[in-house]
Order: sequence, then C-alpha cells, then structure tokens
Amino acid sequence: MSPTLAEYCVIACAEAWRGNGEVLAGPMGLIPSIGARLAKRTFSPELLLTDGEAMLVGLDGTPEGWLPYRQHLTMVTGGRRHVMMGASQIDRFGNQNISCVGDWDRPRRQLLGVRGAPVNTLNNPTSYWIPKHSPRVFVGKVDMVCGVGYDRAAAAGPSATRFHRIPCVVTDLGVFDFATSDHSMRLASLHPGVTVEQVGEATGFELHVPADVPYTREPSPAELKLIREVIDPKGTRDREVPGAARTRTVGTAGTAGTTGTGSR
Repeated sequence: MSPTLAEYCVIACAEAWRGNGEVLAGPMGLIPSIGARLAKRTFSPELLLTDGEAMLVGLDGTPEGWLPYRQHLTMVTGGRRHVMMGASQIDRFGNQNISCVGDWDRPRRQLLGVRGAPVNTLNNPTSYWIPKHSPRVFVGKVDMVCGVGYDRAAAAGPSATRFHRIPCVVTDLGVFDFATSDHSMRLASLHPGVTVEQVGEATGFELHVPADVPYTREPSPAELKLIREVIDPKGTRDREVPGAARTRTVGTAGTAGTTGTGSR
C-alpha cells in the first residue's frame, strides 16, 4: 500500500532530527512523537527519548534512566535539546503564538499561555508541527510572541541568537525552513499531490518559493514497516492527518506550480 499523508508527515518530522547526535528529542504531539521514535530506530540512534516527564525511555517506551530536572534544564540552556512544538499562529520569521488570539487586553480566545516557548526557542533548536495549514495559523503578524522568531532574536543580540535555531516547520501540506538571506520562511518541500498554489492560498504572508521545489521524500519499505507494525500499529496517526497522499504528477513540484516568490 502506498504511503498515506500521515506517513509523509511522520517522515518529515523524523527528518528534523537527522544528524542531531546525542540530544534530547522533545516531540510534542502524536505525529512528532512517532517521527522521533522512527528517527531513533533508523538514522539517528543517538537521540535521547523521554516519557515527557522525568524518565529517559528506550525504543519500546520502557524507562531506562532518570533525568533530574536540573539536568534537563542544563541540556535545554546549553542547546542540547531539539523540541518540536505546535503553533496556534506563526509568521514569516518563525515567531509563534500559543497564548491568545486577538488583542492582549481583550483576546477573542484564550489558549495555552506562553508556557516554555521563549526558553525553548532561545536556548535550543525548535521546530514546529502544524497539522492543519491555513491562513488562520500562518499569519502576517502573531497576536502575541511566545516562541521567538529570527527577526526578534536578531534584534535582541548575541545572547538571544547563540542557540536560537528553527530547523523546520512541518504541516499537512509540506515542509518549510528559513534558509533565506533574511531568515524568512521558505517552502522546502511539498507533500505528494500538493501544489505551490495551494500552499500560497493557505499562507497569510509572502512566502519564499524556490524555482524548483522537491517533494517530501517517500518512506522506505523498512520505515513503513516500522511505522505500521512497530511504532503505531493501531494507526493513530491517521486520526490526526486523515486521507491518503495523492499521486505525484510530473517532474518536480516546482514545474507543477508557480515559481519564484509566492504570496497568498
């Protein structure tokens, strides 16, 4: 059976930890958690996984070590953790909001609150997983800055940029990074069947689109077997990202849609 859209998203999340070495993986959410476990079972065996609290766990989730809070904070503030968070809003420079929607004095909706987002983004690599790519999430300006983006980190100076890095943003449409001269968001890959035009319509700011956009890589047969039979045999991933991935069309993604710089 061909890979599902959820499985492409798992692969994209797993790739975020490729080459990280012995760091503490901090996946927040189902798809990132499956991705982190897949990465550790395949191309990033040095990753440290946790139960979300105080235990280091093995591939099957069995506790194999204790992570005191003081040691956890040492890893965080020393750049030795790579967390993948969610975002209620995110802008073109990677500023993230999970606190409220609307004006701070009278918000239309109260969300999680700032939580640990500033510490995460300023002290260790922070990627994002967004299961529903839409203009409500990808906004021109976030209503409140929780996770710090590239522009604000640069404005704060060397103390803020020392460990600040946003490797990628993964959504149900594709993968995005900040590999541009001004660290603004760039379309890095499209999931099969998705077009550049669709991404532009779902994004509320100007997005850098290279001339040739690749597709998100396919999971190998061995990776599919691990996802389906070992890591997530109950198929919970398809509840978060329903639907089968659509068939690829011709050439590269860049030839199937617009090229250059796109905007909504």
